[in-house]
Amino acid sequence: MNLEPLTNTSIAIQLHVVAAVLAFVLGLLQIFLRKGTALHKTAGWVWIWMMAAVALSSFFIHTIQLVGPWSPIHLLSVYTLIMLWWGVRQGQRGRLREHGITMASLFVFALVGAGAFTLLPGRMMHTVVFG
Repeated sequence: MNLEPLTNTSIAIQLHVVAAVLAFVLGLLQIFLRKGTALHKTAGWVWIWMMAAVALSSFFIHTIQLVGPWSPIHLLSVYTLIMLWWGVRQGQRGRLREHGITMASLFVFALVGAGAFTLLPGRMMHTVVFG
């Protein structure tokens, strides 16, 4: 592991990475926690805020510029923010199946899926993780 590329980059990228790692760990925890408990709800709210931080910080990252300063990944950030709101709304309305599907989908696709692409050769996180 080589943290130098991460420490030598912008604050937005550093925040993005830290929030993503915390969201990943909390997301894994949520899978194993008993649903509906105070711990599940508290960890869930922290996860939501970490995911929001990941999505919002992405708007300050312009490494890949396909349309002005934006790239298709920014659409995923908009989608993530909308689905976070939707997932919370479903939970508050007692639609627990829909809540679970929404949050699990965000974990798998927006966090794990998108995160996997950051580990491709030539990307900064590839250097951080694999040296």
